Amino acid sequence: MIKAQDVLVSVMKIENLKNKNERSLIMNLLQKIFGRSSTRIGLAKLRRRRKILSRMISLVAVTAMIGTPVFATKNITVKGSDTIVVMGQKWAEVYMQAHPEVAIQVTGGGSGVGIAALMNGTTDIANASRPIKSSEMDKAKQAGYYPEEFKVAMDSLAIVVHASNPINELTLKQVMGIYTGRINNWNEVGGENQPILRYSRESSSGTYAFLKENVLKNQDYAPDCQTMPGTSAVANAISKDPLGIGYGGAAYFIDQPQIKILSIKKDDKSEAVNPVKDGKVDYEATWSGVYPIWRYLYMYTGFKPKGEIKAYLDWIMGSEGQKIVEEIGYVPLKQQ
Repeated sequence: MIKAQDVLVSVMKIENLKNKNERSLIMNLLQKIFGRSSTRIGLAKLRRRRKILSRMISLVAVTAMIGTPVFATKNITVKGSDTIVVMGQKWAEVYMQAHPEVAIQVTGGGSGVGIAALMNGTTDIANASRPIKSSEMDKAKQAGYYPEEFKVAMDSLAIVVHASNPINELTLKQVMGIYTGRINNWNEVGGENQPILRYSRESSSGTYAFLKENVLKNQDYAPDCQTMPGTSAVANAISKDPLGIGYGGAAYFIDQPQIKILSIKKDDKSEAVNPVKDGKVDYEATWSGVYPIWRYLYMYTGFKPKGEIKAYLDWIMGSEGQKIVEEIGYVPLKQQ
Protein backbone atom coordinates (compact mmCIF):
# COMPACT_ATOMS: atom_id res chain seq x y z
CA MET A 1 0.00 0.00 0.00
CA ILE A 2 1.45 3.41 -0.99
CA LYS A 3 1.68 5.88 1.90
CA ALA A 4 -0.10 9.23 1.76
CA GLN A 5 3.16 11.20 1.81
CA ASP A 6 4.44 9.10 -1.08
CA VAL A 7 1.41 10.12 -3.12
CA LEU A 8 2.09 13.80 -2.34
CA VAL A 9 5.72 13.48 -3.34
CA SER A 10 4.72 11.70 -6.53
CA VAL A 11 2.23 14.42 -7.43
CA MET A 12 4.80 17.16 -6.79
CA LYS A 13 7.31 15.36 -8.98
CA ILE A 14 4.97 13.92 -11.57
CA GLU A 15 6.53 15.78 -14.46
CA ASN A 16 9.87 14.17 -13.62
CA LEU A 17 8.58 10.60 -13.48
CA LYS A 18 10.22 8.41 -16.09
CA ASN A 19 8.21 5.26 -15.35
CA LYS A 20 5.08 5.42 -17.49
CA ASN A 21 3.20 3.01 -15.24
CA GLU A 22 3.80 5.17 -12.18
CA ARG A 23 2.73 8.28 -14.06
CA SER A 24 -0.41 6.52 -15.23
CA LEU A 25 -1.29 5.43 -11.70
CA ILE A 26 -0.89 8.94 -10.31
CA MET A 27 -2.97 10.45 -13.09
CA ASN A 28 -5.64 7.80 -12.52
CA LEU A 29 -5.87 8.81 -8.88
CA LEU A 30 -6.14 12.48 -9.80
CA GLN A 31 -8.94 11.69 -12.21
CA LYS A 32 -10.81 9.66 -9.61
CA ILE A 33 -10.67 12.53 -7.12
CA PHE A 34 -11.27 15.52 -9.39
CA GLY A 35 -12.99 13.97 -12.39
CA ARG A 36 -11.66 13.59 -15.90
CA SER A 37 -11.26 17.34 -16.20
CA SER A 38 -8.28 17.14 -13.84
CA THR A 39 -5.97 16.41 -16.73
CA ARG A 40 -6.94 19.75 -18.23
CA ILE A 41 -6.56 21.78 -15.03
CA GLY A 42 -2.79 21.70 -15.28
CA LEU A 43 -0.36 20.18 -12.84
CA ALA A 44 1.09 23.56 -11.85
CA LYS A 45 -2.32 24.64 -10.58
CA LEU A 46 -2.78 21.38 -8.71
CA ARG A 47 0.53 21.86 -6.92
CA ARG A 48 -0.59 25.30 -5.78
CA ARG A 49 -3.94 24.07 -4.46
CA ARG A 50 -3.06 22.79 -1.00
CA LYS A 51 -6.67 22.07 -0.06
CA ILE A 52 -7.03 19.77 -3.02
CA LEU A 53 -3.85 17.93 -2.14
CA SER A 54 -5.06 17.66 1.45
CA ARG A 55 -8.26 16.00 0.19
CA MET A 56 -6.16 13.59 -1.79
CA ILE A 57 -4.14 12.55 1.23
CA SER A 58 -7.31 12.15 3.30
CA LEU A 59 -8.82 9.91 0.66
CA VAL A 60 -5.69 7.79 0.51
CA ALA A 61 -5.70 7.47 4.30
CA VAL A 62 -9.38 6.42 4.36
CA THR A 63 -9.01 3.89 1.57
CA ALA A 64 -5.98 2.44 3.32
CA MET A 65 -8.07 1.92 6.47
CA ILE A 66 -10.94 0.16 4.67
CA GLY A 67 -8.62 -1.90 2.53
CA THR A 68 -9.73 -0.57 -0.87
CA PRO A 69 -6.91 -0.53 -3.42
CA VAL A 70 -5.84 3.10 -3.91
CA PHE A 71 -4.74 2.48 -7.45
CA ALA A 72 -7.50 0.13 -8.60
CA THR A 73 -7.58 0.75 -12.31
CA LYS A 74 -10.40 -1.70 -13.09
CA ASN A 75 -13.79 -1.38 -11.43
CA ILE A 76 -16.51 -4.06 -11.38
CA THR A 77 -19.96 -3.44 -9.93
CA VAL A 78 -22.16 -6.36 -8.84
CA LYS A 79 -25.76 -5.97 -7.71
CA GLY A 80 -28.79 -8.17 -7.05
CA SER A 81 -29.78 -11.24 -5.08
CA ASP A 82 -29.69 -11.00 -1.30
CA THR A 83 -29.23 -14.78 -1.25
CA ILE A 84 -25.89 -14.38 -2.99
CA VAL A 85 -24.71 -11.11 -1.43
CA VAL A 86 -22.64 -12.59 1.43
CA MET A 87 -20.98 -15.09 -0.90
CA GLY A 88 -20.53 -12.35 -3.51
CA GLN A 89 -18.78 -10.10 -1.01
CA LYS A 90 -16.47 -12.92 0.00
CA TRP A 91 -15.65 -13.66 -3.64
CA ALA A 92 -14.85 -9.98 -4.17
CA GLU A 93 -12.71 -9.75 -1.03
CA VAL A 94 -10.55 -12.75 -1.90
CA TYR A 95 -10.25 -11.80 -5.58
CA MET A 96 -9.18 -8.23 -4.78
CA GLN A 97 -6.50 -9.51 -2.41
CA ALA A 98 -4.97 -11.42 -5.29
CA HIS A 99 -5.69 -8.68 -7.86
CA PRO A 100 -5.17 -5.28 -6.16
CA GLU A 101 -5.62 -3.50 -9.47
CA VAL A 102 -9.29 -4.48 -9.45
CA ALA A 103 -12.00 -2.88 -7.27
CA ILE A 104 -15.25 -4.86 -6.92
CA GLN A 105 -18.36 -3.41 -5.30
CA VAL A 106 -21.11 -5.86 -4.29
CA THR A 107 -24.60 -4.85 -3.12
CA GLY A 108 -27.93 -6.65 -2.69
CA GLY A 109 -31.50 -5.51 -3.20
CA GLY A 110 -32.97 -8.62 -4.81
CA SER A 111 -32.60 -10.47 -8.11
CA GLY A 112 -35.12 -8.23 -9.87
CA VAL A 113 -33.27 -5.13 -8.73
CA GLY A 114 -29.98 -6.49 -10.02
CA ILE A 115 -31.39 -7.46 -13.41
CA ALA A 116 -33.05 -4.03 -13.73
CA ALA A 117 -29.70 -2.39 -12.96
CA LEU A 118 -28.08 -4.51 -15.67
CA MET A 119 -30.67 -3.28 -18.18
CA ASN A 120 -30.12 0.38 -17.33
CA GLY A 121 -26.36 0.10 -17.36
CA THR A 122 -25.70 0.76 -13.67
CA THR A 123 -24.09 -2.59 -12.88
CA ASP A 124 -21.62 -4.83 -14.69
CA ILE A 125 -22.94 -8.06 -13.18
CA ALA A 126 -26.38 -8.95 -11.84
CA ASN A 127 -26.64 -11.63 -9.15
CA ALA A 128 -29.84 -13.69 -9.35
CA SER A 129 -31.25 -16.61 -7.40
CA ARG A 130 -33.58 -17.42 -10.31
CA PRO A 131 -33.23 -17.51 -14.10
CA ILE A 132 -33.86 -14.26 -15.94
CA LYS A 133 -37.47 -13.99 -17.10
CA SER A 134 -38.33 -13.89 -20.80
CA SER A 135 -39.97 -10.49 -20.23
CA GLU A 136 -36.75 -9.19 -18.67
CA MET A 137 -34.73 -10.60 -21.55
CA ASP A 138 -37.00 -8.79 -24.02
CA LYS A 139 -36.65 -5.51 -22.13
CA ALA A 140 -32.89 -5.92 -22.02
CA LYS A 141 -32.69 -6.41 -25.78
CA GLN A 142 -34.92 -3.39 -26.35
CA ALA A 143 -32.45 -1.39 -24.25
CA GLY A 144 -29.54 -2.69 -26.32
CA TYR A 145 -28.29 -5.38 -23.93
CA TYR A 146 -27.91 -9.10 -24.62
CA PRO A 147 -27.63 -10.82 -21.23
CA GLU A 148 -25.25 -13.73 -20.83
CA GLU A 149 -26.03 -16.31 -18.10
CA PHE A 150 -23.51 -17.98 -15.79
CA LYS A 151 -24.34 -20.66 -13.22
CA VAL A 152 -22.04 -19.96 -10.30
CA ALA A 153 -23.35 -22.19 -7.48
CA MET A 154 -26.29 -24.32 -6.34
CA ASP A 155 -28.63 -23.83 -3.42
CA SER A 156 -31.09 -25.96 -1.50
CA LEU A 157 -34.07 -23.83 -0.53
CA ALA A 158 -35.13 -24.78 3.00
CA ILE A 159 -38.58 -24.63 4.60
CA VAL A 160 -38.16 -23.68 8.25
CA VAL A 161 -40.16 -23.45 11.46
CA HIS A 162 -39.40 -22.64 15.09
CA ALA A 163 -37.45 -25.36 16.91
CA SER A 164 -40.38 -25.93 19.29
CA ASN A 165 -42.75 -26.86 16.46
CA PRO A 166 -43.42 -30.63 16.56
CA ILE A 167 -43.66 -30.82 12.76
CA ASN A 168 -40.58 -32.41 11.20
CA GLU A 169 -41.62 -32.83 7.56
CA LEU A 170 -44.04 -31.57 4.93
CA THR A 171 -44.94 -32.59 1.39
CA LEU A 172 -44.55 -30.15 -1.48
CA LYS A 173 -48.35 -30.06 -1.72
CA GLN A 174 -48.62 -29.07 1.93
CA VAL A 175 -46.05 -26.29 1.47
CA MET A 176 -48.06 -25.06 -1.48
CA GLY A 177 -51.27 -25.21 0.56
CA ILE A 178 -49.72 -23.23 3.41
CA TYR A 179 -48.30 -20.46 1.25
CA THR A 180 -51.38 -20.09 -0.97
CA GLY A 181 -53.63 -19.84 2.09
CA ARG A 182 -55.54 -23.11 1.76
CA ILE A 183 -53.90 -24.55 4.89
CA ASN A 184 -54.09 -22.17 7.83
CA ASN A 185 -53.75 -24.27 10.98
CA TRP A 186 -50.87 -26.45 12.06
CA ASN A 187 -53.28 -29.29 12.96
CA GLU A 188 -54.06 -29.67 9.23
CA VAL A 189 -50.52 -30.99 8.70
CA GLY A 190 -50.18 -33.01 11.89
CA GLY A 191 -49.27 -30.24 14.31
CA GLU A 192 -50.98 -28.48 17.18
CA ASN A 193 -54.24 -26.55 16.95
CA GLN A 194 -52.56 -23.21 16.33
CA PRO A 195 -52.70 -20.72 13.44
CA ILE A 196 -49.90 -20.71 10.87
CA LEU A 197 -48.04 -17.41 10.53
CA ARG A 198 -46.47 -17.15 7.08
CA TYR A 199 -43.20 -15.31 6.45
CA SER A 200 -42.18 -14.57 2.88
CA ARG A 201 -39.86 -12.38 0.82
CA GLU A 202 -40.56 -9.25 -1.20
CA SER A 203 -41.74 -9.67 -4.80
CA SER A 204 -38.40 -8.47 -6.21
CA SER A 205 -36.68 -11.43 -4.57
CA GLY A 206 -35.53 -14.30 -6.74
CA THR A 207 -36.26 -16.67 -3.87
CA TYR A 208 -39.87 -15.41 -3.78
CA ALA A 209 -40.17 -15.97 -7.54
CA PHE A 210 -38.53 -19.40 -7.40
CA LEU A 211 -40.87 -20.72 -4.71
CA LYS A 212 -43.91 -19.28 -6.50
CA GLU A 213 -43.00 -20.90 -9.81
CA ASN A 214 -41.67 -24.26 -8.59
CA VAL A 215 -43.68 -25.00 -5.44
CA LEU A 216 -46.79 -22.83 -5.64
CA LYS A 217 -47.11 -23.61 -9.38
CA ASN A 218 -47.49 -19.88 -10.13
CA GLN A 219 -50.41 -19.44 -7.75
CA ASP A 220 -50.48 -16.23 -5.70
CA TYR A 221 -49.13 -16.11 -2.20
CA ALA A 222 -51.68 -15.77 0.60
CA PRO A 223 -52.38 -12.07 1.23
CA ASP A 224 -51.48 -12.35 4.91
CA CYS A 225 -47.87 -13.38 4.23
CA GLN A 226 -45.53 -11.12 6.16
CA THR A 227 -42.97 -9.72 3.74
CA MET A 228 -39.38 -9.73 4.94
CA PRO A 229 -36.51 -7.76 3.35
CA GLY A 230 -34.05 -10.67 3.26
CA THR A 231 -33.45 -14.28 4.26
CA SER A 232 -31.62 -13.18 7.40
CA ALA A 233 -34.77 -11.28 8.40
CA VAL A 234 -36.83 -14.43 7.80
CA ALA A 235 -34.44 -16.39 10.02
CA ASN A 236 -34.68 -13.75 12.75
CA ALA A 237 -38.49 -13.81 12.65
CA ILE A 238 -38.78 -17.60 12.71
CA SER A 239 -36.32 -17.87 15.61
CA LYS A 240 -38.74 -15.81 17.72
CA ASP A 241 -42.10 -17.11 16.48
CA PRO A 242 -43.28 -20.62 17.53
CA LEU A 243 -46.15 -20.42 15.01
CA GLY A 244 -44.14 -19.19 12.05
CA ILE A 245 -43.02 -20.79 8.80
CA GLY A 246 -40.46 -19.37 6.40
CA TYR A 247 -38.15 -20.24 3.54
CA GLY A 248 -34.76 -19.34 2.13
CA GLY A 249 -31.31 -20.66 1.26
CA ALA A 250 -30.49 -23.49 3.66
CA ALA A 251 -27.10 -21.97 4.50
CA TYR A 252 -28.81 -19.10 6.33
CA PHE A 253 -30.47 -21.44 8.84
CA ILE A 254 -27.67 -23.85 9.73
CA ASP A 255 -26.31 -23.56 13.28
CA GLN A 256 -29.33 -21.60 14.50
CA PRO A 257 -30.66 -23.58 17.48
CA GLN A 258 -34.05 -21.83 17.51
CA ILE A 259 -34.79 -22.85 13.91
CA LYS A 260 -35.76 -26.27 12.55
CA ILE A 261 -35.13 -27.11 8.89
CA LEU A 262 -37.94 -29.40 7.72
CA SER A 263 -37.54 -32.52 5.61
CA ILE A 264 -39.54 -32.36 2.38
CA LYS A 265 -41.40 -35.10 0.48
CA LYS A 266 -42.08 -34.85 -3.24
CA ASP A 267 -45.43 -36.54 -2.64
CA ASP A 268 -47.21 -38.67 -0.03
CA LYS A 269 -45.37 -41.84 -1.10
CA SER A 270 -41.89 -40.36 -1.28
CA GLU A 271 -39.23 -40.42 1.38
CA ALA A 272 -38.78 -37.18 3.33
CA VAL A 273 -35.38 -35.63 2.59
CA ASN A 274 -33.62 -32.90 4.53
CA PRO A 275 -31.29 -30.48 2.71
CA VAL A 276 -28.84 -30.57 5.64
CA LYS A 277 -26.76 -33.53 6.77
CA ASP A 278 -24.25 -33.58 9.61
CA GLY A 279 -24.50 -29.84 10.10
CA LYS A 280 -23.87 -28.81 6.49
CA VAL A 281 -25.79 -28.64 3.24
CA ASP A 282 -26.07 -32.11 1.70
CA TYR A 283 -24.34 -31.75 -1.68
CA GLU A 284 -25.39 -35.14 -2.98
CA ALA A 285 -29.06 -34.53 -2.16
CA THR A 286 -28.89 -31.33 -4.21
CA TRP A 287 -26.78 -32.65 -7.08
CA SER A 288 -29.01 -35.71 -7.50
CA GLY A 289 -32.27 -33.81 -7.07
CA VAL A 290 -33.35 -36.13 -4.24
CA TYR A 291 -34.06 -33.01 -2.22
CA PRO A 292 -36.86 -31.48 -4.32
CA ILE A 293 -36.42 -27.73 -3.72
CA TRP A 294 -33.07 -26.80 -5.22
CA ARG A 295 -31.88 -24.24 -7.73
CA TYR A 296 -28.89 -22.77 -9.46
CA LEU A 297 -27.55 -19.37 -8.47
CA TYR A 298 -26.69 -17.10 -11.37
CA MET A 299 -24.65 -14.17 -12.52
CA TYR A 300 -25.67 -12.19 -15.60
CA THR A 301 -23.71 -9.75 -17.73
CA GLY A 302 -25.18 -7.34 -20.26
CA PHE A 303 -22.97 -8.67 -23.04
CA LYS A 304 -20.52 -11.50 -23.62
CA PRO A 305 -17.94 -10.74 -20.93
CA LYS A 306 -14.34 -9.95 -21.70
CA GLY A 307 -11.30 -8.59 -19.95
CA GLU A 308 -11.42 -8.37 -16.17
CA ILE A 309 -15.11 -9.27 -15.91
CA LYS A 310 -14.51 -12.52 -17.80
CA ALA A 311 -11.45 -13.24 -15.66
CA TYR A 312 -13.50 -12.69 -12.50
CA LEU A 313 -16.34 -14.96 -13.63
CA ASP A 314 -13.88 -17.67 -14.70
CA TRP A 315 -12.26 -17.45 -11.26
CA ILE A 316 -15.64 -17.77 -9.50
CA MET A 317 -16.55 -20.88 -11.49
CA GLY A 318 -13.08 -22.36 -11.01
CA SER A 319 -11.70 -24.24 -8.03
CA GLU A 320 -10.85 -21.17 -5.92
CA GLY A 321 -14.26 -19.59 -6.32
CA GLN A 322 -16.08 -22.87 -5.70
CA LYS A 323 -14.08 -23.43 -2.52
CA ILE A 324 -15.62 -20.20 -1.21
CA VAL A 325 -19.08 -21.52 -2.17
CA GLU A 326 -18.43 -24.43 0.19
CA GLU A 327 -17.06 -22.20 2.94
CA ILE A 328 -20.13 -19.97 2.90
CA GLY A 329 -22.43 -23.00 3.08
CA TYR A 330 -23.85 -23.29 -0.43
CA VAL A 331 -23.50 -26.15 -2.89
CA PRO A 332 -20.58 -25.96 -5.32
CA LEU A 333 -21.08 -26.77 -8.97
CA LYS A 334 -20.64 -30.48 -9.58
CA GLN A 335 -17.40 -31.03 -11.44
CA GLN A 336 -17.78 -33.04 -14.62
